[in-house]
Amino acid sequence: MRRAVVLVAGLLLAVTACSSGQQAAQNRQGQSGFVSGNGNVSTFAAADRKPAPELTGKTLDGKTWTLSEQTGKVVVLNVWGSWCPPCRKEAPELVAASKELGSAVQFIGLNTRDLDPAQAKKFVQEFGVLFPSIYDPNGKALLRFRGQISSKAIPTTLVIDKNGKVAGRVVGEVTKQTLLGMVKDAG
Repeated sequence: MRRAVVLVAGLLLAVTACSSGQQAAQNRQGQSGFVSGNGNVSTFAAADRKPAPELTGKTLDGKTWTLSEQTGKVVVLNVWGSWCPPCRKEAPELVAASKELGSAVQFIGLNTRDLDPAQAKKFVQEFGVLFPSIYDPNGKALLRFRGQISSKAIPTTLVIDKNGKVAGRVVGEVTKQTLLGMVKDAG
């Protein structure tokens, strides 16, 4: 009898553990291997800024874009994916900031993990994004920023000063006001 009680208790424990595991998997549905940040802003004094790595790639419209060609301009680099809910939420803020700042600041997107460029192009069209985005489906370009951008912290936005050094970073959704302040500090 005692052996039967232990066996039944063990089975109940195993069934409970499996169902809670299934529930945990269901709770993760819709996540695509990213960790959304909380919008933490980091700014760096001019003396403490580190150079941004060389970034070059083909944009969604097939043109080549290179960071080193932007020397003399502040650059706002936004890492995004069409599959990312926080990216969708921040897109109107980025568009508004880019319109307000105009041609004095170069905005560039780094689209990552969209395996089909059609999804990324649809995102750009849906949100009226006028600045280019480098298409980086496998994350190779993103890996160049190791230590400055986590490959799982999407969205992340960097503000790169006129000398090609990282002046600030937002991990998570960025707002227009935050960007305007960061660009002013980087200039």
